[in-house]
Order: sequence, then structure tokens, then C-alpha cells
Amino acid sequence: MYFEQPSIFLFDIRIDEPVTTLTDLMVSFVCFYAFFKLKNSNQKGKIYYYLRFYFLSMGIATFIGGAIGHGFLYLFDAQWESPKWLIKFLSVFVSDELLNEVANPWKLPGWLTSMFSIALVERASIEYAKPFINKKTGIFFSWLNIFELMTFVTITFATLNFFFVEVHTAYGFLIIVLSFNLIVYVKQRLKGNKLFLIAVFFSSIGALFFMNKWGFCQWFNHFDISHTFMTISAIFFYKGSKEILSNK
Repeated sequence: MYFEQPSIFLFDIRIDEPVTTLTDLMVSFVCFYAFFKLKNSNQKGKIYYYLRFYFLSMGIATFIGGAIGHGFLYLFDAQWESPKWLIKFLSVFVSDELLNEVANPWKLPGWLTSMFSIALVERASIEYAKPFINKKTGIFFSWLNIFELMTFVTITFATLNFFFVEVHTAYGFLIIVLSFNLIVYVKQRLKGNKLFLIAVFFSSIGALFFMNKWGFCQWFNHFDISHTFMTISAIFFYKGSKEILSNK
């Protein structure tokens, strides 16, 4: 059941969706913590940098999402009109309902940063699995990683619809991160990959609550439940990252 969260005033400062803002910042805190802790691990290499900057970019994305996307969006007013040729082209593949459900453009910084972060954890998973898969397969998915990010960024820019951020996230976690970590786990039974699989599981549960708008009450709605599961997922990703990097 959908519950809309009312605003509160703190020292005469209006905060919209206060619990949602707080739970977004909770995800951000865990991600920033992971970023700084991994910095002290004295690791190097592609996987290390992909994972570290996954946490940094996701921390930035959820901070922006909480502060601008939810708490203080009323201070940011803007209008966006996509090129007509682009909308006409997208209408061949996307329903008019999705094209017409336009959000405030100030939500874009958080959305696009989160999409970049998902692409990084995808890339880390592909890179880690390369010794266990066909070389051409690894190269194909590395290039696909760039192509799908650019594609979804373009569509999200054009439509201003969070649906495409959700699709990109689902693809990244359920197709790429899940599959490549499962391949390595089946072959090696490494703890790090198992923790990544658990992280994807919790992220998926959060997505279910979000997509179906299942909430407990106005002070803990589907956004808050989703962010709580995202926080748990981020913790498991951090623990998994430490394990993966320790085995490199």
C-alpha cells in the first residue's frame, strides 16, 4: 500500500519526506565508510579501483538523492524539454505512459551517478570472473557494460523517468553481478562471491518493496524499506569486496 510521507519543520527549515531522506543518507554513510576503509587496504589493480569507486559514486548518489531528490527538492525548480526527434525515436520502443511521466530534472544528478556506480560494480564482477570464462565472453561483456550504460543514461535524460534507472539497476545486479559472481562461486566457493550474491538478494528484496509500493505506514513507506535493504546490501558488498581483494 502506498503511503505519502508528510513534511516536517526543523528550526523553521522544511524537510520533505524526512524518513526517506534519512534512510537515503544511511545508505550513503555505509558507502562512504566502505570507500575510506578500502582505501586503507593498500590494494591496487582494476578490481580494487572499480569497487572503491563503486562505493564512492553510490555514496554520492544516495547523498544527492536524499538531500535534493527527497528532502529539499522544493528548493530546486526546473523544466526540461527533450528534443522532439529523440522522443519520437524512443516512442517506437517505449510506451507513451513512460515518456509522459516526467520528474524534476534535479533528480538526474543522483540518478545518473547511481547508474555509473552500478556500471562499476558490474565491471568489477566481469573483471574478477575473466580467469574463469572464455576470453571473448569477457571482452564482449566489458564492451556491453559501456554500451548499456550510455544507452540507459541517454534514455533517462530524455524521459526523466526513474523506471529506466530501475531497469539498469536490475540488469546490472541480476544479470551481470549475480551471474559472474555465481560462476566464480560455483568454481571456487570463495566467501567474497557468496557475500556478493547475498548483497544482490537483499537489493532485490528492496526493489520488490519499491516497485510494488509496499509500505508499513507514512513514516516508513516503500522508499524507506527499499533504502533499508539497500543499506544491508551495501554492507554485504563491502564485506564481499574485502574478501575478494584479500584473495587477489
